[in-house]
Amino acid sequence: MLVRSGLALVLGLALLVCAPQSRADAGIVTETFMIPALDPGIQLHVRNKHLGNQRGYGADNIILFVHGATYPSETGFDLDVPGGSWLEYVAYRNFDVYAVDIRGYGRSTRPAAMDQPPGANPPFSTTREAIRDVSAAVDFILKRRGVSKINLLGWSWGTTIMGGYAAENPEKVQRLVLYAPVWTPVREITFEGAYRLVNRDAARVQSIRGIPPDRVEDVSPTAWFDKWWAANLATDPQSSSHNPPALRAPNGVMHDLKNFWGAGKPTYDPAAIRAPTLVIVGEWDGITPPSMAQDLFGQLTGAKNRRLVLLSEGSHAMALEKNRMHLIREVQHFLEEPVE
Repeated sequence: MLVRSGLALVLGLALLVCAPQSRADAGIVTETFMIPALDPGIQLHVRNKHLGNQRGYGADNIILFVHGATYPSETGFDLDVPGGSWLEYVAYRNFDVYAVDIRGYGRSTRPAAMDQPPGANPPFSTTREAIRDVSAAVDFILKRRGVSKINLLGWSWGTTIMGGYAAENPEKVQRLVLYAPVWTPVREITFEGAYRLVNRDAARVQSIRGIPPDRVEDVSPTAWFDKWWAANLATDPQSSSHNPPALRAPNGVMHDLKNFWGAGKPTYDPAAIRAPTLVIVGEWDGITPPSMAQDLFGQLTGAKNRRLVLLSEGSHAMALEKNRMHLIREVQHFLEEPVE
């Protein structure tokens, strides 16, 4: 087992801001980077997990995760709930695993507009800006590992980010996973200003949408939700200044949902995607229902290998629910198949 600590690493323009840490019981090494975005003044938080004794990774076993519209990547993919961290599960399978926070989310740079009242500035962190942030993260990983392409996974709004990136950069994408994908039509969207505040009660309502009322506690235990919610608040240094405590989330996504998706104008063309693609969704998803996934699947005409998977007893936040391992194992099976 290799234990690494106190090592400063500089790679190109990327700055390693946290010394690598390893779990003595497992051999997982965690590294945290702040990398420059393609736009000046923006630093992006990138978390990496891999086995401590592994030195070489190829395109098949490198993957980048990105979050949805409201919460950062670490709370969706790296939370220690029953079954363990999704990122660590993938790392144990001998993958080099990364997760990025788009600007304004999590530990990435929060623009000055987030320190002012929401209505004082227009929405920011649009899908176009998010694709640029993913591009910076992908290029960082390609250079770091000396490969030409990697795997991508997006959740919810993250599917429009990763789908858009894959459509524009087919040569850099090995496989693509679209989990709980956004596709037209979407419900009516209302928003105001640069960002919105989300408190616990509102988050809980959204997290259980679509789950039968008599199954909520079984499928989405309150204790799990509370652990996830506390982790989200910990990523926002201003969360405790609100009563009740609240998380700030950029409104760029809301702008796009209203002005593009709501108008029947998707932000990317699925037909331009060439990589093998998995579209996966829970049957009880009340935010991006299975009908959206089915519609999107029909548009993926350029992907030679594509599949649509519907999972039972899971909602939009299935990655944080009782049946989460069904989702995680299905995705892993797809990732480990040979690319034809």
